[in-house]
Amino acid sequence: MEMLQTPYFVIDEAVLQNYYDMLTGSLRENWNNYLVGYSFKTNSLPWLVSFVKKNGAFAEVVSEDEYLLARRLGYENREIIYNGPYKSESSFREVLLAGGYVNLDSRLEISWLTRLASEYPEQTFSVGIRANFDLEKMCPGETTMGEISGRFGFCYESGKFAEALGLIREIPNVTVAGLHLHSSSKSRSVNIFRSIARMACQIQKEFQLSLSYVDLGGGYCGGMKSRPEYPDYFPAIAEELSACFAPEQTKLIVEPGISLISKCTTFVTSVFDTRDIKGTRYVMTDGSRFNIDATMIKTSHLFHINYSGPDSNDRPLLPQQVISGFTCMECDRMFTHENSPELISGDRIVYENVGGYTMSLNPLFIQYFPAVYIRRDDKLIQVRRKWTPEDYIQGTTLI
Repeated sequence: MEMLQTPYFVIDEAVLQNYYDMLTGSLRENWNNYLVGYSFKTNSLPWLVSFVKKNGAFAEVVSEDEYLLARRLGYENREIIYNGPYKSESSFREVLLAGGYVNLDSRLEISWLTRLASEYPEQTFSVGIRANFDLEKMCPGETTMGEISGRFGFCYESGKFAEALGLIREIPNVTVAGLHLHSSSKSRSVNIFRSIARMACQIQKEFQLSLSYVDLGGGYCGGMKSRPEYPDYFPAIAEELSACFAPEQTKLIVEPGISLISKCTTFVTSVFDTRDIKGTRYVMTDGSRFNIDATMIKTSHLFHINYSGPDSNDRPLLPQQVISGFTCMECDRMFTHENSPELISGDRIVYENVGGYTMSLNPLFIQYFPAVYIRRDDKLIQVRRKWTPEDYIQGTTLI
């Protein structure tokens, strides 16, 4: 295979298709009234969006820019699931008028809805409402926020959810048709999603909601050894939901991102220099921590090394090699390689499971966006070329 210029991402199309089929197969088997909303924020690479669209996914967006991108890439307004706190009123109106899915996140959005409904009194609007609830109490030690509250949606425990629901119910031509319960977790365990589904039932019973959909959001695990996969989640979710919902009446919406695309994506980098400073061997690569860990929270990486020669068995073993990026920031260090063959210029370090957020959170810092390739039938096909200064200055004015 041709040695391509690094750095670059590779998405394995066959692995991606396998995970999408695993997702829909498990949904079909356990709750055969479902909708997949692909998370644009996780990775909105146009090729990837086109792939999931062809497979039947709707677009799950959380801003006007993402909404406009979805429209540009062929999604109709009725194929949009609109979440998050940063909607625009114009796009909010367009999706609702077309019968798309809008999950209300704030009092501001209720005021928009009130105004829209009054302007179209002959039209009935269906909306969802996002519940903010204490998942940490249900799953101690497993959530991202811990005992600190999350900042999205309407708080169930404080009564704000009930208050918001009351305001919406006062609008004569609006129906609360959906419940959105996305909540982030550290564990991504089956127990997390079992608890979220249980909360959906608790809210439905308490407020006597007749729901056409329950949206559990994303946050599933995928592609990690000894961790849950889609077939582990949905039997547990269906068991909980079936206590108060039926597939014939209520659609299950899921919004996968990382779980769908991380396993199929790698990031290929090359060693271009090594240096010894105060007894430490630094290995300089043309990739960066910003490419694979933009939030700077990872403590380990999945990777493998393609040695360029001489054979790794003929190289001296070094006790420590600090694998570093190309930027001028000291924090740009990926990992320490211990008791391993000496790395030299031309060796390639390939990072695995890096498809989620790593492309969408890449900064334009020192080096511009890297190329992206698709692996299809053992061939690499470029779907995004490396950005150049011409790409960087597009839309600007020199005065």
